[in-house]
Amino acid sequence: MSGNKLPPPEVRPDVNTRAGCQGPGGQKSGPRAAPRAGPGIGDTQRSGKQSWIMTQQPLRGVTSLRFNQDQSCFCCAMETGVRIYNVEPLMEKGHLAVLIWDDAREGKDSKDKLVLEFTFTKPVLAVRMRHDKIVIVLRNRIYVYSFPDNPRKLFEFDTRDNPKGLCDLCPSLEKQLLVFPGHKCGSLQLVDLASTKPGTSSAPFTINAHQSDVACVSLNQPGTVVASASQKGTLIRLFDTQSKEKLVELRRGTDPATLYCINFSHDSSFLCASSDKGTVHIFALKDTRLNRRSALARVGKVGPMIGQYVDSQWSLASFTVPAESACICAFGRNTSKNVNSVIAICVDGTFHKYVFTPDGNCNREAFDVYLDICDDDDF
Repeated sequence: MSGNKLPPPEVRPDVNTRAGCQGPGGQKSGPRAAPRAGPGIGDTQRSGKQSWIMTQQPLRGVTSLRFNQDQSCFCCAMETGVRIYNVEPLMEKGHLAVLIWDDAREGKDSKDKLVLEFTFTKPVLAVRMRHDKIVIVLRNRIYVYSFPDNPRKLFEFDTRDNPKGLCDLCPSLEKQLLVFPGHKCGSLQLVDLASTKPGTSSAPFTINAHQSDVACVSLNQPGTVVASASQKGTLIRLFDTQSKEKLVELRRGTDPATLYCINFSHDSSFLCASSDKGTVHIFALKDTRLNRRSALARVGKVGPMIGQYVDSQWSLASFTVPAESACICAFGRNTSKNVNSVIAICVDGTFHKYVFTPDGNCNREAFDVYLDICDDDDF
């Protein structure tokens, strides 16, 4: 699709967290707990999942988008605050101005629902959460705290220069896996937070994924597979998190692109990815025979460089959104065994839902403007 490319994302603190604000006198980083809120933090507690974009020039005031870990909600950070939306059906859940809150607390003012506040002397680029831990990502360091009762620092990891705040945290109860860019260019570092003792150091568990810097990374929900793409943005590689072996290589395209988002389906049967080309690609993982192959694959033996291109698997389906409008994508609820859906949320305020079948047919089922669901004057 033609159109101006969106410039690479600007590095700036998330507006949906107070952790990026430096306190008076540049006080030491760490958490400060608000009064005890009782059990249960709302569904949007899980909104620390990997899917995110930040725009250089906000469209309609949108500066960041992110899905929660089960992809049932998404968070829209704006210059004036934060909005939380339910995906299916599309509806607004609330307005917020803090990072962690409790929907069960009484009081209409968002300040009355503040549960925790973390303060750091350097900008916070990303936040990841699971039911028992919260991860704060700075440009060259990652902090892991216990959560939510009496938060204390468990781990601190130095990282390669990480201007996008790349990091992902497995939400599974069985696996506490954390992944982020390794010190070596193009590598991924994996840490099992359950087996690593706080305050101790161990040999890093690394995967040499790419030749250039990692630009996007995502774990599936069980934490058994990690997907990543480099700054070139032409290939997405999947690795087994236990053996470190490459499982499959997926080709987004041949032209370089900036990937905004990679997401697995709930059962890890499919993967979707969005980029500044204005196209959302859908790949099959459970049955890779569904993915398209190059016509040159039928030719026979070819040279090593061409062979890498020929052997790649191309998306089984794709759809387009406005190329100038960055978007995140995730899988919706299945309507039937042979029909799946993908949701795309764009920074221009639009909501797209496409359904696809295993044979590659892909059609738009729904379109809306999520920013128009509520009145800006009430925000």
